Amino acid sequence: MILPDFRKSQTLLDHIRHTMAFYHPASIDPSGGFYQFFKDDGHIYDARTRHLVSSTRFVFNNAMAWRQFKDPAYLDATRHGLAFLREVHRNPVTGGYAWELDWHEGRASVKDATNHCYGLAFVVLAYAQGIMAGVEEAKGWLDETWQLMEKHFWEPQHGLYADEATPDWQLLPYRGQNANMHACEAMLTAFEATQNIRYLDRAELLARNITERQTALANNLIWEHYDRNWQVDWEYNKDDKTNIFRPWGYQPGHFAEWAKLLLILERHRPAPWQLPRAEQLFAEAMKRAWDHQNGGLVYGFGPVMAAPAVSMPTELQTEVCDSDKYFWVQAESLAAAALLAQRTGKASYWEDYQRIWAYAWIHFVDHQHGGWWRILRGDNSKYSDEKSPAGKVDYHTMGACYEVLNVL
Repeated sequence: MILPDFRKSQTLLDHIRHTMAFYHPASIDPSGGFYQFFKDDGHIYDARTRHLVSSTRFVFNNAMAWRQFKDPAYLDATRHGLAFLREVHRNPVTGGYAWELDWHEGRASVKDATNHCYGLAFVVLAYAQGIMAGVEEAKGWLDETWQLMEKHFWEPQHGLYADEATPDWQLLPYRGQNANMHACEAMLTAFEATQNIRYLDRAELLARNITERQTALANNLIWEHYDRNWQVDWEYNKDDKTNIFRPWGYQPGHFAEWAKLLLILERHRPAPWQLPRAEQLFAEAMKRAWDHQNGGLVYGFGPVMAAPAVSMPTELQTEVCDSDKYFWVQAESLAAAALLAQRTGKASYWEDYQRIWAYAWIHFVDHQHGGWWRILRGDNSKYSDEKSPAGKVDYHTMGACYEVLNVL
């Protein structure tokens, strides 16, 4: 296969267009919101289930496409998605957003009313993107969601957000870094949309507490799971290493994603700790997760510990706990590599960028229909023909391209 020049803006713009063409306009449900389950060829295999993560990420996709390409259809789709968030996902009594809905003939029934900070982070991201797309009403919605998260999830004594609450806002004991990572992303975008310093303050605090304070508890690396006092929980989901939102083990994709976020934070509020931490996290991801035989970064690796796992050994030894390849891990890693290359001037990061892109272009990109496959086995073979179940709308892949365009 002849590879394009991944350092040319046109290559990335063409790829975004090709990916968007898979979803738009086929994803738009005229009765409300977006269809969220697609086979490889674009066939919709579940027209009724609506997940908050997909609903918000579709707003991101269309708002970004509108700003880049100025096609009014993307702005219409952005407004269409925001209306579904406001009128269907949102509970006007509690202020919460339904995690999962059944939507049929213009009527919704709630399948899961659990309140997730992860979900609200994407609500913030969607409203911030709406503002930047010119949807003025989204300014009030963004402030409202900030207040909601502040009231129900923010724990000032820890400087981090709690993770999950019942429909009536009773907090559950689990604490996780993933929700805080995406909250940091959302707050950075909210700052860019509004220039309100509170969002930048919060993004900086989240980044510092997760990538410095919490890593000190786990061999200077980012662990995913904690108890209500933000102490490491080594056992959480240990038998569920493929969990879509809370897998066991270290997540190299999150190392890369944090590296990217730290460099975005540095643009707005530079501090001496940010670049060294970004470089360290990216280096650990590539060192411990790159598959030298088949290419690509594996999904997860875990510490080698004697049972019972009550403490981390001084010298960290790790082994792959999930050799599958996930689309978003490759996308976030190539974005981080490009940002590090531009920031440091080191050629080695451009080499990493090329290596990851080449792997993804050959194995993950569907050059016929558009979009990326979601998950491959360790040997790069496919599991199924379900390209985009709920949660995956190629927000990671197109978002990576937009981020790289910022530095090319």
